[in-house]
Amino acid sequence: MFKIFLMLLVSTLLFADYDNCEFENKNYVEICKRSVQNGVSYEYANSFLLSSLKTQKFDEISFEYLQPKHIKTHKKNEKKANNVLIKFIPEVVEHLKTYSEVYDYTEEKYGVNREIVAAILLKETKLGKIVPKHDAFIVFNTLVVRTKPNSPREKWLLNMGKTNMVSIITYCYKKEIAPDECNLPSSYAGAIGIPQFMPESFSFAEGYKTEFADLTKMEDAIVSAAKFLYTKAEFKELINWDKIPDIADLESKWYDFEFENEDASFVYAKNKNGDKEYKCFTCDKEELDYLREYTKKILRYNNSSNYAVGVMRLAYEAQKGLTQAKAE
Repeated sequence: MFKIFLMLLVSTLLFADYDNCEFENKNYVEICKRSVQNGVSYEYANSFLLSSLKTQKFDEISFEYLQPKHIKTHKKNEKKANNVLIKFIPEVVEHLKTYSEVYDYTEEKYGVNREIVAAILLKETKLGKIVPKHDAFIVFNTLVVRTKPNSPREKWLLNMGKTNMVSIITYCYKKEIAPDECNLPSSYAGAIGIPQFMPESFSFAEGYKTEFADLTKMEDAIVSAAKFLYTKAEFKELINWDKIPDIADLESKWYDFEFENEDASFVYAKNKNGDKEYKCFTCDKEELDYLREYTKKILRYNNSSNYAVGVMRLAYEAQKGLTQAKAE
């Protein structure tokens, strides 16, 4: 009897004629409506949000790591990551030589240094070597279902989760992928592919000499990361590394500064979206103006000062290594 009921239920869901977004969960109502506004059919949006494989599974690890109490831990880990990744510079140099044709293309088209893109890909997935263990939709669905908007950060997490769920539903619909089969391997934060794009950033994805981008493919990851920086960060002119001071020494001094100042920022004296003020490390230092402007661009990729400083340091070292390799 149970099997017969289950078959009837599945059949009803498959052939239901949906023409609205009616859910008990108000967040699902919003997600459905926003998806439909993006061109997704009511049937598809409802099927996705009614999928037991997508909305009835929860990612406990991801949800725990995304809580505010882990922010300080993330910052400490970022410092460790920057220090550890220096040893991979020889691999970055080899990577830059292997994909030189792709980097020639992106530098000419977008004006973003190859070593900057390579440094980002190193930090994100160790040049594609880190294997994702989560499913992006389940990560964001867990946030949306579990998060109570009692604080500014929780409100941000909830809205971020909804926005990315809409992006995934829209992406899978346009790709003509059935909801249960739309599996996007991701980090615990829901970031996808070698460049670790959030689903809401899929519009920046671009294939290398192909119509559609595959963010798990290195060539497409390189082009997409460059396009992101060009479009979202207005990174349109190659860095002149001769204008960058001793970044290794500067990075060390920044870490000391951040340790001594709770509200420290590498480049900002004030939150651009509010009234919060920061203790700025590079502000009012004319010799650091050039570095500050390019670091701001990296912050559009990831809004952590430690991340941005780490990218600049890794890129600086990679550029030196590549120049030396060409001279030999």
